[in-house]
Amino acid sequence: MAIGERIRYFRNLRKMTQKYLGASVGFPEKTADIRMAQYESGARTPKADLTESLAKVLDVSPNALTVPDIDSYIGLMHTLFAMEDIYGLKIDKLNDEICIRLNRETGTTYTLMFERFSDWQEMAEKYRNGEISKEEYDKWRYSYPS
Repeated sequence: MAIGERIRYFRNLRKMTQKYLGASVGFPEKTADIRMAQYESGARTPKADLTESLAKVLDVSPNALTVPDIDSYIGLMHTLFAMEDIYGLKIDKLNDEICIRLNRETGTTYTLMFERFSDWQEMAEKYRNGEISKEEYDKWRYSYPS
């Protein structure tokens, strides 16, 4: 999810208008809603200082707004949080192990994600059982869906 979509998501979650959010980060009240619409639509990308200000007003980490960096544990966590918001993933515990599961209540999203996760699980099991090599498993993963 792009930064504009994340801004809109959290703004709506906080029940703020574009005008209110824009004015709260220092835009003139007359153009605050227009400026926020530009950021939310992706026509403009906020610089780091504006991202910090938006995060503060929205009461979230700046990492929750930016396109996640999965090369860090914090970035990975925010990627997973975004996946929870968008795809209904849930964190859970099963047999004393932490796991991620799909939420059936998300309807179509659940069905689509279930199909994809099932594909992944099937191929991972084939690899674990020695039916396919690591190279074959990686080829499948890196060319998915083909």
